[in-house]
Amino acid sequence: MHRYFFLTLITTVLMLIVACGQQENGGEMQEAQATNDDPVTGDSLVVIETTMGTIQIELFTEDAPLHSENFKKLAREGFYNGTTFHRVIPGFVAQGGDPNSRSEDRSVHGRGGPGYTIPAEIGIDHKRSYVAAARLGDQVNPERESSGSQFYICLDDLPSLDGAYTVFGRVVDGMDVVDQIAEVETDQNDNPVERIEMQNVTLIPKE
Repeated sequence: MHRYFFLTLITTVLMLIVACGQQENGGEMQEAQATNDDPVTGDSLVVIETTMGTIQIELFTEDAPLHSENFKKLAREGFYNGTTFHRVIPGFVAQGGDPNSRSEDRSVHGRGGPGYTIPAEIGIDHKRSYVAAARLGDQVNPERESSGSQFYICLDDLPSLDGAYTVFGRVVDGMDVVDQIAEVETDQNDNPVERIEMQNVTLIPKE
């Protein structure tokens, strides 16, 4: 299996961690256009209840409609329940969404997905608290299609990733929880030593 990786020389090591994962094959969703306009959000929030607290995410439904709908679909299906934040790098990202992370075999964490990719909807910059999709690197994925489920939360502004990955949401409540996650002890693969589990991922109406 390939791992997601970046091509930029300076940030290769860190970016390899974000983009790590299994190449996912299968059906693709229809392609859509993304813009550089201010993000427009939908009428619902994704609520991620973790072992360290609750995170609420609003989705950029106009700039990244395919990613937004996919994230909501997986939440409705309970796909993320029991998965973990399997890769955490302070000052960079907290990444999760891999079904393999339910396994006690940590060597497979970061390699899984739902079996399909999502066409790129690149256009929004990487800012602190923004949520984006991981993917395979350009050498094996020149169209920059996203992983079907793996995502990362930016712990800081990350201009080095702009124009290369699809940003599709932002944390609107619980960024303090994400910052606490960023401080946990990790192993040599940046996987938290103690599991940070997404116990329940649901949708709620936006007030």
